Amino acid sequence: MPSIVKILRVVADPNRLRILLLLQAEELSVAELQEILTMGQSTISTHLSQLKQAGLVEDRRTGKSSLYRLIAQAAAPLDAEKSNGSAGPKAPGSQEGQRPALHRDSNGQTRDGASAPETGLLDELLARAAAEIPEAAQDQAAMRRVVRKRQDKMRAFFDSVAGRLGRNYVPGKSWKSIAEALLRLMPPLTIADLGTGEGAFALLLAQRAHRVIAVDSSARMLEVGREQASRNSVANVDFRLGDMEEVPIGAGEVDLVFFSQSLHHTLHPARALAEAARILAPGGRVVILDLARHRFEEAREIYADEWLGFSEGELEEMLAHAGFDHIETSLVDKEPEPPHFQTLLAIAQKQAARP
Repeated sequence: MPSIVKILRVVADPNRLRILLLLQAEELSVAELQEILTMGQSTISTHLSQLKQAGLVEDRRTGKSSLYRLIAQAAAPLDAEKSNGSAGPKAPGSQEGQRPALHRDSNGQTRDGASAPETGLLDELLARAAAEIPEAAQDQAAMRRVVRKRQDKMRAFFDSVAGRLGRNYVPGKSWKSIAEALLRLMPPLTIADLGTGEGAFALLLAQRAHRVIAVDSSARMLEVGREQASRNSVANVDFRLGDMEEVPIGAGEVDLVFFSQSLHHTLHPARALAEAARILAPGGRVVILDLARHRFEEAREIYADEWLGFSEGELEEMLAHAGFDHIETSLVDKEPEPPHFQTLLAIAQKQAARP
């Protein structure tokens, strides 16, 4: 846990404060920080090394580079432990711009935002820095442009394969795993298919559903989906352009949300699950079919994957933080050919509104 002395020593440099403000909002690589701050690679690396030594930031390997982020405990609210258990700290990933802290510290405790009062000092310092550092607002705008570039790269991949995706191999997208999920449905329902792609799954659901809202960020993918729906005379699928983290569906509008091999393509899975909770009616369910955690790094380049799957524990934790209960997870398929992708099924229910 960072001490007051370490925090004050490391934030004495305004450039390190600028880096902390950026990492408070988003995970970023050294190259992305260079682009945002217009500083040299060695300078950025030196600052990050000092911030890591102070216990304020951490990194995770993703492909050939590393992404840096503010450690959750380092930015805990000053009054995190003053709630006396009445409300409790907000779950990691529930704040806009933060990812869930799924790692554990040396004592085996999850970084859930509850820490000693001195860590609240960093929050206060960063709030003051955001107001006083002239470049802070410009840095945030540049950061948003950098993140959009990441999203555009993924979107460009799906635009390029639209119309032929079904004829190409997609890891974990098996009919066996889809059938496992369909057996647990109770139609007729209003269903949201988030990250629908070309809409093949949405069209399958439409055979029994009252209505399907199919959402994807690729306009070309949706165009192919509409063509297929028209060709097959399917009238109860509503294709909508949008992001899984900002779903163009009203609150409480659907009974069931599906993520079929799409959650690992979103930058912030916790935000996508929070959106699923928002658009679900009380008591509604979310169903996730995705890859179990694997080590096939080439998937990032070949399939534009942002995450190399998830463990059952990670999905359970994110679902609980998003407001779901009755959470069930299981492995439902394993591919016989290398790299032996496994498909993970998770089902959960949105907590009913309290009287």
